[in-house]
Amino acid sequence: MAVLAADASARPTLAAPDHDPHLWLESVDGADATAWSDAQSAATLARFADAAFAVERDRLHASLDRADRIAYVSRRGGHLYNLWKDAANPRGLWRRTTLDAYRAGEPAWELLLDLDALATAEGEDWVWHGATTLPPAHERALLALSRGGGDASVLREFDLVRRAFVPPGPADGGFALAECKGGADWLDPDTLLLSAALGEGMTTRAGYARTVRLWRRGEPVEAAKILFEAGFDTMSASGEPDRTAGAERLFFVERTGFFDAVIHLGDRSGPTVRLDLPSDARVDIQAGWLAVSPRIEWRTSEATYPSDAVLGIALDAFLAGDRRFAVLWSPGERQALQHLFWVAGRLVLSVLDALSPTFPVFTPGPAGWTASALGGLPALGVVSAWPFDTVAEESTGTLLVSAEDPITPSTLMMLELEAPAAPVVLRQAPSLFDSSGLIVSRHEAPSVDGERIPYLQVGPQAETGDAPVHLTGYGGFGISSLPYYQTVRGQLWLAEGGTSVVANIRGGGEFGTAWHEAGRREGKALSHEDFAAVAADLVARGVTRPGRIAAEGGSNGGLLIANMLTRFPERFGALFCTIPLIDMRRYTRLLAGASWIAEYGDPDDPDDWSFLGPISAYHAAAPGRPYPPILLATSRRDDRVHPGHARKMAAKLQALGYDAWFFENSAGGHGYGKDSRQIASFAALGNAFLRRSIGWDRQ
Repeated sequence: MAVLAADASARPTLAAPDHDPHLWLESVDGADATAWSDAQSAATLARFADAAFAVERDRLHASLDRADRIAYVSRRGGHLYNLWKDAANPRGLWRRTTLDAYRAGEPAWELLLDLDALATAEGEDWVWHGATTLPPAHERALLALSRGGGDASVLREFDLVRRAFVPPGPADGGFALAECKGGADWLDPDTLLLSAALGEGMTTRAGYARTVRLWRRGEPVEAAKILFEAGFDTMSASGEPDRTAGAERLFFVERTGFFDAVIHLGDRSGPTVRLDLPSDARVDIQAGWLAVSPRIEWRTSEATYPSDAVLGIALDAFLAGDRRFAVLWSPGERQALQHLFWVAGRLVLSVLDALSPTFPVFTPGPAGWTASALGGLPALGVVSAWPFDTVAEESTGTLLVSAEDPITPSTLMMLELEAPAAPVVLRQAPSLFDSSGLIVSRHEAPSVDGERIPYLQVGPQAETGDAPVHLTGYGGFGISSLPYYQTVRGQLWLAEGGTSVVANIRGGGEFGTAWHEAGRREGKALSHEDFAAVAADLVARGVTRPGRIAAEGGSNGGLLIANMLTRFPERFGALFCTIPLIDMRRYTRLLAGASWIAEYGDPDDPDDWSFLGPISAYHAAAPGRPYPPILLATSRRDDRVHPGHARKMAAKLQALGYDAWFFENSAGGHGYGKDSRQIASFAALGNAFLRRSIGWDRQ
């Protein structure tokens, strides 16, 4: 069990300033709003989707569908499962094979479900959202299917023996749940643990599930017994079964905010005990052991535990009142915990040490904890490790590991914890662009308060002072911006002689909670200062000039880019703002926005609005400023960040006379497309806009 970090609700009328002439664009499927969106998208395509765009789109599309790319797998029982997409199967083939066949290199795949054929037969725009199988036989599954790629999904029971859906109905009919946010987990062949935002009063203000229910086969979902209930103003409620200690137990989680949760232990009758833990802590429990990592310093009757430390204790001892945790790991200077997880009785940490990946491992026993580390892995780039087995109680201690860097594609490896040895290479992804002559280097830019902001630069060795630079960053929710292989930017930018830069601004998780806290709420403006400082440093170092810097960011990064427009327009030549959050006055009223108050603040609180107002780019945009060209792009089926943010910003900028463009994908959810063709088209369009806007003509 691990705990890691809607539509507008009826609330009191906001105080001024709230005159919004573009409010009608928040009607996602309204006739006027969609007509405006369609006309704007058509104009953007007519302007930028030229012959060169088509070549880039098709080349990128082909690379994303290459037959020799890695087929990532997860193990359930005796099979390895994979969802495979290619040009002939853009929605995907759900299939499985065996480990021996997979390791041999060219496995014979057993087809379970053709999602393209299903979408055609049912006349639905199905997008795969995953499967949950029933252990130990794994003969039944719950499939999550989204219409158009949004977060909300339908759930349908699937028979893995017959390779067919189980028809719903009374008594022995299959489980089927209407479209909603949430999910379900198997307790036994006839019982599900259900957390679904479906039904009267079952949804939180943020649009997520408010209850955890026990749903029995043949029972109407509205009659399912409520085991656990959270308040309307909380973020969500969820449940999870755990069988790693033998007998079944259930965990009930009320997420009170994005970074806070209250956890209860219980059974099929409901919660029986609340775990006395800090609400802000990461918590993971398996096989009778409890691991805790508090975000903020935690004082108990026994000791004071530092922020971001990893603590361990036997669960039974903890429940009996013992608070003498073993301090397994504590961060040093510029060290940051990224993830922690249990696998076969061992606790694995993913740690960044001065942005280099390391993996400490801790094993509990009667004599205490023993420490070791995953060996034989690269010390640079991005290294990720995760359990091979989807079901925790089936794990034998096998991990899958991937390693990559900006110019080196991913290698997939398998690593055994039981008998440590060198990782075994399973697959190597193909190179998608010519990286010869490219240099990867790290630099630091001084921000407005003197903090040194790291950034990674990839490009030609010689500094010309006129390099076309693509700059991106995120800076939010404690999420780290890591040097992944540049699948898209490598082909569209680096291979053409450009330079790519990723900024590690505050608000991210690169250096732990303190780095995140510095860029959260009141610090969000400081996070934006960091990004602008990186742009300035690229000029100061002689890499480029402001007019040649093209900046891009999505979601929280879209808020970042919108603020570059309104706060630092003179430092950029063009801006690509994708699936963005922009209107900070109304964001809590739009879809899942209320769930992010912990990150940004509450605009209905005058004290919070005092720092939110200046970064609400929709309100800050004003006439007569030297704004660079901007393309705002979103998805009509994004049910997380409302497409109204991008729509309204584009409309306002255009009304003010600025060079502002807009594009809206028809599908894709909170992302850039529902399949590889949409993703390629979205990326190529943004690239065409950025290149033309900074005067970087195609050769």
